[in-house]
Amino acid sequence: SKSTELGDSGNQHHHHHHHQLEDGEEGDREGDAESDGSGEHEGAGFKLSNCLDYVKSGMEAIIEDDVTSRFLAEELKNWNLLTRTNRHYEFISWRLTVIWMIGFLIRYFVLMPMRVLICFIGVIWLTLCTAVVGCIPEGAIKRTMVRTVLIQCFGFLSSALSSVVNYHNIENRPLNGICVANHTSPIDVLMLMCDNCYSLIGQRHGGFLGVLQRALARASPHIWFERAEAKDRMFVAKRLKEHVSDPINPPILIFPEGTCINNTSVMQFKKGSFEVGGVIYPVAIKYDPRFGDAFWNSSRYSMMQYLFLMMTSWAIVCDVWYLPPMYREEGESAIDFANRVKSVIAKQGGLVDLVWDGQLKRMKPKKEWKEKQQERFSKLLKGE
Repeated sequence: SKSTELGDSGNQHHHHHHHQLEDGEEGDREGDAESDGSGEHEGAGFKLSNCLDYVKSGMEAIIEDDVTSRFLAEELKNWNLLTRTNRHYEFISWRLTVIWMIGFLIRYFVLMPMRVLICFIGVIWLTLCTAVVGCIPEGAIKRTMVRTVLIQCFGFLSSALSSVVNYHNIENRPLNGICVANHTSPIDVLMLMCDNCYSLIGQRHGGFLGVLQRALARASPHIWFERAEAKDRMFVAKRLKEHVSDPINPPILIFPEGTCINNTSVMQFKKGSFEVGGVIYPVAIKYDPRFGDAFWNSSRYSMMQYLFLMMTSWAIVCDVWYLPPMYREEGESAIDFANRVKSVIAKQGGLVDLVWDGQLKRMKPKKEWKEKQQERFSKLLKGE
């Protein structure tokens, strides 16, 4: 199946990882044999069963590991009459086939044309409105106009996906400072901007997303950067501190994971946004996969392909929880604060709290991680 193919490719790092452990094991054994003379390991406290945990971990990584499966579409327990599953076609009954065909015709020939039209009108309307309010002099009137216009425009755009959003605990809605949320796709912004006005920070894009970014930049302060450029990171940190220090600025929306995860888990939060200081407003976003898969697999689909998949789904249904504001405690490191916020979001959204870095989607595991595992294994062999 597709998930198996992608999982195998993602697990090559894990195979390599375990080979390294085995090599280290053999080396330690040879060293013990030379020093001991008898070749027995009882003196060092080694037992053959010590290896079983590593064998078990290796088998689990081959079958399905905790990381690469988070970068693929979520597997559903029950079929939702959509074609986008990771399993091959399987005939069950003619009755079900007829129901699927009727659903296919409705989704592709009734819903999709209407949604494309709404999206086209919505993008033009957003571009025009932001251009107009961008001409208004800075002040309270402009801020009020920007807030009203953006919420209205994003509300119109959300109807292009037949979005149904349930907002919980609106008394905790962010007013200023930094708002952090788990990240599933670019439409996370759409879901949140239908209820509140945010300044955005994110990677600069081209194409359709680039059009939206330029339109938004005309009306309100946003921070766009190039991920690969180190000088941009310094610029972003400086701009972020300036934005947060001004209480009249809208809250700035940040996705600390830095990449899209399939809405089954929350991965490592980058510490940068937690070093700025001030208040952090956590937000948990959970999509209902029965009506449509909101996850954007950016390594497989372009933005336009992703929009096509969204517009041919039944609907995008999600719950948004505004959580109580959180502050960094005295003596607490930025990493510990980030993990504390992450655990609160994971618990509220019913997501798995993982320590892994989401950038493993794009990069190989760090050498330090492998060396740390090898060091732990060598201590186990020596009976330390």
